[in-house]
Amino acid sequence: MTSPQSHPAVIFEGVTKRFTITHDRPRSLQEAFVATFRRDRGLERETLTALDAVSFSLAHGESLGLVGPNGTGKSTTLKLVARILEPTAGRVVIDGRVAALLELGAGFHPDLTGRENVYLNGSLLGLSRQRMNDRFERIVAFSELESFIDMPVKHYSSGMYMRLGFATAIHLDAEILLVDEILAVGDQNFQNKCRERIAALRKAGVTILFVSHSPEAVRELCDRAIWLERGKVLADGPTDAVVEAYYASMVERESHRLAAEAAERGGAPPPSPVTGPRGAAVDRYGSREIEILGVDLLDDAGARLPLARTGEPLVIQLRYKAHERIEGPVFGIALHRDDGVHLTGPNTRDVGLTIDAVDGPGAVRIRVPRMPLMEGNYELSVACYDHTLSHPFDHHHRRFPLRVRAGDVRERIGLLSLDAEWAHATGPVAPVVDEGDVDGGGTDGPAAAPNSGDADSDRGTAIDAGASGG
Repeated sequence: MTSPQSHPAVIFEGVTKRFTITHDRPRSLQEAFVATFRRDRGLERETLTALDAVSFSLAHGESLGLVGPNGTGKSTTLKLVARILEPTAGRVVIDGRVAALLELGAGFHPDLTGRENVYLNGSLLGLSRQRMNDRFERIVAFSELESFIDMPVKHYSSGMYMRLGFATAIHLDAEILLVDEILAVGDQNFQNKCRERIAALRKAGVTILFVSHSPEAVRELCDRAIWLERGKVLADGPTDAVVEAYYASMVERESHRLAAEAAERGGAPPPSPVTGPRGAAVDRYGSREIEILGVDLLDDAGARLPLARTGEPLVIQLRYKAHERIEGPVFGIALHRDDGVHLTGPNTRDVGLTIDAVDGPGAVRIRVPRMPLMEGNYELSVACYDHTLSHPFDHHHRRFPLRVRAGDVRERIGLLSLDAEWAHATGPVAPVVDEGDVDGGGTDGPAAAPNSGDADSDRGTAIDAGASGG
């Protein structure tokens, strides 16, 4: 990475940006003409503050991620840096050539071809035609739009727009690159290609200002993060710390919303989105001698949980009512990912919990000591069958949502948290052979002797440290 210059690439000093929203604006010439004869010609106006006294600086070669809910000023910040907008108050100082990927198709004229738009963007940044000629083939190759480059861009798909816009921006020798969530467009292969290129630009010393709702993308591409909320800076610091604080806030808000919705339903499932020809739910069936009244997600203290957290305990409570005495019922659950992948399906019979008979109300509780599922949206099925598992009394198929959010675990990728213990061995490590190999079968020579030089175990390996994967 090139050594940073003494003065910052971007400076915001007490920047405020307000927008005026006009209501009941005339929508036609006739309405405007009639309005001139009204006594009260004033239009109702509302002021929206997108940024409120925001201050920060961004050094040359630094990458900064902006996180926060929609409507908190992230995109406005990028447009101020790109000089598309001017601040209402405060000062914005930019040192360097700026290339911006702010909106799909921004900077492209729809009636011009892809080729013409590439050269137009270069000229706007002060690059000569000869310099653009030197870059044009690389731009087209990166965008993978060789067959469409002479087509008017108004006929491009959203993914094609993004490909050409990104390819153009990264080849214009920009010193400051602005990226606003545009990496969410396009196929996975091209998204990976874009991330790799941004990482290369970081190493080359390009200053990057990046907006994304993906915590992992911000962690991967940014050295530092700012959390914007209602136009103000709530946190500014190392990426992991800021992203974790913002994420915790989002989980808390989601928890409050889900708790309020569950309280309104009284623990019953949401209305079924799947119905038959007569409007009856087809994701619930059974003879109903035993009826499952609801499902509760609880913590160990019995308090309701609106969502589960990876690595933390969870109690799933099935509330039922038997309308007559039923002997030997079997209660069970099933978990599906929201794309339909079946994860597990335990029941009381398989785990060895025998229920002799039920009559009247009751509950079955399943305690998960440590939730292994990684963050995601899942669907919970609950059911009660006879002892042969052939006759359903009440079966709710994927009717109860189970939202899992990241807890205090280090793992971030995949479907399950293994909670594994990791260790590191130094020095030569003897291969592990079973007794049959030692006694004369299958090896070309004698078993390797343990390395006694660093012996911290009976195999002669030295264990540096063990760390829990959870």
